[in-house]
Amino acid sequence: MAISGFEGFEKRLEINFSGDDPMVSIGLRQLDFELIEEVLDAVQCTVVSAVGNEFFDAYVLSESSLFVYPTKIIIKTCGTTQLLKSIPPLLAHAHHMGLVVCGCRYSRGSFIFPKAQPSPHTSFREEVMYLEENLPSNLCFRKASVMPLKKPKSSHSWHVYSASDEHHLVQHIPDVFTIEVCMTELDRFLAHALICDFGFDPCGYSMNGIDGPYYSTIHVTPEDGYSYASFECVGSTYDYDIVVEYLKKAVLVFRPATMSVSTTGAANEDVCTRVRDVLQPLGLKCRSCTMDEFPSAGNVVFQTFTTRRK
Repeated sequence: MAISGFEGFEKRLEINFSGDDPMVSIGLRQLDFELIEEVLDAVQCTVVSAVGNEFFDAYVLSESSLFVYPTKIIIKTCGTTQLLKSIPPLLAHAHHMGLVVCGCRYSRGSFIFPKAQPSPHTSFREEVMYLEENLPSNLCFRKASVMPLKKPKSSHSWHVYSASDEHHLVQHIPDVFTIEVCMTELDRFLAHALICDFGFDPCGYSMNGIDGPYYSTIHVTPEDGYSYASFECVGSTYDYDIVVEYLKKAVLVFRPATMSVSTTGAANEDVCTRVRDVLQPLGLKCRSCTMDEFPSAGNVVFQTFTTRRK
């Protein structure tokens, strides 16, 4: 808990692995729950619920979410968690399973309370240094960037670090994308009227959804004065129109004054237009749209929006 309030903006870490062992078909899903707890203990969070299917396991954490695939793990945490400290134990456990790291992506928005963050999250510079020191040397193609370079009227910005070995420079399926939405300054009446089936003390809500190999996750901190809500999902470009409708519904529920949308993977300039055309009729003006390419992640399109009155 930060002195001023709870930090809603999440840190997100995705690590991809490869291996020749026949057990790779199960891979990281072999991890005993005790080992998962060990990794999360380094981050300073715990598991509160779990569900899985034939493709992956999804965990709701005390500070957001964890998704475990056979050769990929995604950890998303908020508050003052030390997410990057999960890297050393994760790599050690993966090594014992015969898995080799082939790609890594770390991303986050702009913290509401940056001075409350502990090491190695006191600044993006420190985070990049920690990643550089703790990722293996085979990830020789690396890039770090803050989007957009010129800060718009919106206070949101997107920090991205990506690393890859020479064999997985753009490790994403062409028709798959990840969309991450961050919303602040939520409508006070609507946010406090939210009814949830899993809440946190002093306030908050988290949910994971799974659909085949794809997931969605929602996290809400309706704390007065620094409210925050996020929505993330992975899907196929064939379902992009459905995802855009989810985005529209999220805006109608929370009525944010400021928000950002990051689309990674199968993203292009058309994404900017499609997202803008959905949000502008809802009273949100596009303040910036930036696109960049990262090793092992593909294209990242980052857009910021504010209400027209701002």
